[in-house]
Amino acid sequence: MTTVLVANRGEIALRVLRTCRELGFGTVAVHSTADAGSAAVRYADRAVCIGPGPAKRSYNHIPSVIEAARMTGADMIHPGYGFLSENPDFAEVCAAEGFTFVGPPAPVMEKLGDKAVARAMMVDAGLPLLPGSTEAVDDVDDAFALAETIGYPVIIKAAAGGGGRGMTVVRDRGGFHDDFRRTRATATAVFGDGRVYVERYLDSARHVEIQVLCDAHGHGVHLGARDCSVQRRHQKLVEETPAPGMSDDTVRGMGEAAVRGVLAAGYTGAGTVEFLVDDQHRYYFMEVNCRLQVEHPVTEMVTGLDLVAEQLRIATGDPLGFTQEDVTPRGAAIECRINAEDPARDFAPTPAVVERFTPPGGPFVRVDTHVGAGYRIPPDYDSMLAKVLVWAPDRAGAIARMDRALEELELTGERLVTTAEFLRTVLAEPAFADGEHDTALLDRMARGRVGT
Repeated sequence: MTTVLVANRGEIALRVLRTCRELGFGTVAVHSTADAGSAAVRYADRAVCIGPGPAKRSYNHIPSVIEAARMTGADMIHPGYGFLSENPDFAEVCAAEGFTFVGPPAPVMEKLGDKAVARAMMVDAGLPLLPGSTEAVDDVDDAFALAETIGYPVIIKAAAGGGGRGMTVVRDRGGFHDDFRRTRATATAVFGDGRVYVERYLDSARHVEIQVLCDAHGHGVHLGARDCSVQRRHQKLVEETPAPGMSDDTVRGMGEAAVRGVLAAGYTGAGTVEFLVDDQHRYYFMEVNCRLQVEHPVTEMVTGLDLVAEQLRIATGDPLGFTQEDVTPRGAAIECRINAEDPARDFAPTPAVVERFTPPGGPFVRVDTHVGAGYRIPPDYDSMLAKVLVWAPDRAGAIARMDRALEELELTGERLVTTAEFLRTVLAEPAFADGEHDTALLDRMARGRVGT
């Protein structure tokens, strides 16, 4: 029997374990001491403690994960998202030690994980980019000259960045030199890589991504577009599919471009190609995420596909069991991330003990979570507690259903504040309700509250 080790924690670990059980695979959960009593540990066939609470000594410690796989006889390692999921060294070690890594090959991940290299590769594949450098810029004067040429505002991005970190928006020439040096210093400290690139910054843009699946036989498909424009500090809070207001022709063009780009890079598995879309619906390549996304369930809800099952099949060498013509999304789905954060305090984390938890229910409501009453939210990890998802025949129905689900959600504890009620105000915001929002929506909402 095939055994899969899930090298992650929280709701994504539990979500992968469930699909493995449906496929008849044996399962192994790894955990830190902080997660010893977690839902994933209780659910898996076997569990191995790999270190103390801090991720660098547990979930991000490659030797500990590999040793857990070796001692449990695992065949495959699924990295989930975050932690080691986009670490090419980890993928390479897995292959060297005889484990099947559920994701793209290490050399492909390394190239696409370097945003400067990925930009150059996508240019060669014919994908449109915002004006800027197609490779890293090391000299501040060269970068300044480029910014002067393409015009302000510009954004300086770490080539190895991710998770919303290592980015600085520069609005005029006066602060460019200091911002450039500061961003490089941050990139070096956070990612161990000080390389950056410069591109035009769009104040009013939408963040739209294309889900792709590629097998090892040269076949690739896209599964439609997700809008992820509701963000705080470049971190997503609400995701939906289909992307509102975008024509079928535009989505088809983005999807075909995304598949063309990742196949040219030799990609296999599930991945996401992210774009910025301007107010004229012109789209520009931003980056490739070489992993499963947090928001993958909205795509599952409209396509009927289990993306984790597809990942596992691809990793075992199976060809895709369907073609692009077979992908027929239906209806609309929305996901809201329920984080232990206080929106009134700039989304400051609120680690606490969950005293009461009653998830919403009813038709076409899905809740992905690892939380229950008595759960102590650890300060060591991401603050997401749950993902609430809904499906409806159309977007208006999905918004109404999500509002009802968030109202129904009970997730409380002493000093615990979540994003649930705040997200209801987002759903009611006219720009969101009309599908005319962009990545600046929360900033505009905050300015409106300050002005009242």
